[in-house]
Amino acid sequence: MDHRKTTKAERKEQARREREEIERRRARARRNQRMGVLALLLLVAGGIAFAATRPRPDIPQVGDLLAQADAAADTASCTKVSQPGPYDPADEDRSHVDSIPSLETYASTPPASGPHSASTLPAGVYDSAPQIGQALHSLEHGAIIVWLDPGGPGPEQDRIEAFFEQSESRDHTIVAPYDYEGAAGVLPGGTGMALVSWHHIQTCARPSLAVAAAFADAYRTPTIAGGDYLGDAPEPGVPL
Repeated sequence: MDHRKTTKAERKEQARREREEIERRRARARRNQRMGVLALLLLVAGGIAFAATRPRPDIPQVGDLLAQADAAADTASCTKVSQPGPYDPADEDRSHVDSIPSLETYASTPPASGPHSASTLPAGVYDSAPQIGQALHSLEHGAIIVWLDPGGPGPEQDRIEAFFEQSESRDHTIVAPYDYEGAAGVLPGGTGMALVSWHHIQTCARPSLAVAAAFADAYRTPTIAGGDYLGDAPEPGVPL
């Protein structure tokens, strides 16, 4: 075994080598960190590019939809707009309640008026059934609801959702699946879409964007294309 003492020059050289090794490790760590950040940025950029270029449902102009509405109503097997009347007893048609009565007690399925929550439901497209009492209060303010069969998604439903997600189309419009408890918590048999405003309802066997747009141009406040308002909401146009 060599017990020779190291010289000052050797100790200095050893310290230099150790410092160089430490610096190499630090440089390697910085390089790995930069590569990780770059990989993350590439991943985010790829996600943004995919979102920007993924196929989207065709969104037509409102005027074109309104021109197609009558023919579309026949194709989708839609009823005429009907008026189911107020809740019974009528003095509770606009009442605010903490607990919503059974949907079987309302004058139509889906309901077009009746006891409802004190707060409204904001306009928008909902993936799941929203709070029904809030939705009914929104009708009182001149909103419409496009109720869809939760078991029947398809291209036309995608078009409806994409159309009413637009800022210029979503005002006072709610699009949501109708999916609640009880026999009156689902759309009537053979119904794929129900259009509801205060005291007005139209049902269709199949969803139709053109029919929904025409309903919005008659029974929503503000109407979607400046048409005459045909509804009778007690507080038309009040913010949701």
